[in-house]
Amino acid sequence: MDQIAVLIPCYNESKTIGKVVEDFKRVLPQAVIYVYDNNSKDGTDEIARKAGALVRYEYQQGKGNVIRRMFRDIDAECYIMVDGDDTYPAEAAGEMADKVLNRNADMVVGDRLSSTYFEENKRPFHNFGNSIVRSSINRLFHTNIKDIMTGYRAFSYQFVKTFPVLSKGFEIETEMSIHASDKNMFVENVVIDYRDRPEGSESKLNTYSDGIKVIMTIARLFQTYKPLAFFSIIGLILFILGIGFMIPVFGAFLRTGTVAKLPTLIVSGFAVIAAVISFFSGLILQTIARKNRQDFEMQLIRTRDQYESVRG
Repeated sequence: MDQIAVLIPCYNESKTIGKVVEDFKRVLPQAVIYVYDNNSKDGTDEIARKAGALVRYEYQQGKGNVIRRMFRDIDAECYIMVDGDDTYPAEAAGEMADKVLNRNADMVVGDRLSSTYFEENKRPFHNFGNSIVRSSINRLFHTNIKDIMTGYRAFSYQFVKTFPVLSKGFEIETEMSIHASDKNMFVENVVIDYRDRPEGSESKLNTYSDGIKVIMTIARLFQTYKPLAFFSIIGLILFILGIGFMIPVFGAFLRTGTVAKLPTLIVSGFAVIAAVISFFSGLILQTIARKNRQDFEMQLIRTRDQYESVRG
């Protein structure tokens, strides 16, 4: 088992990967640096290998797929995950690792948004999107993570081995943040200086398509982790619509003694019934979600025993 494993997912990062590996070797000489190449065509793997990293491969395209492979393959007391684009300072890694090793943090977030991100990042929609995602998740899941979508994080062994990776692409960071919040894991924030990509290095993010994926991920995980709230909102909307259409029909009935708009009355009744069904569906699913959290706590105990076994 490694004491510290630096995990670098890469796709066509030949212009920056050498410097990233060298920086982390200098700052964390005791760490083992793993570069996982995701079908690069520009020699990223060879440059990383020459810089001193252990190079492995993941052939399913997508950052989420790479992280799934990393988390399955590697055993370490502390994991540092960082992008290979040289936008994150290696100098912060020591503080982040210390919080995992000595303060029992489950996840440490490299917080760009509290420092230089909005000045350095030249893509205004990314800035706006990061702010929206941060505020929405912190409100929906009652947490205080300062940077939801940062690619610079540190993890404990228990987090890595109990995190179910479902996302395939860049929405993986959002999934990590929501998982940590829902499972009451100890999360800390470390403010880092962010720098934009150097000239000639291109981002793999698509502002609109990846933004839509992130929004869909938030909605999916809100449904999974907060089913009562999710289905209560749907139920409330249906109830308001049903009552709204029913009131004029009922008013006309009181005046004339007849129902002139029978189809509207039927649709309104079905909407109210659907609202009630939605609420009770959320109530049942909330009970299941609570049971899943209880099972997860027992899984943490088993993972802790596994950690001690591997470490020993």
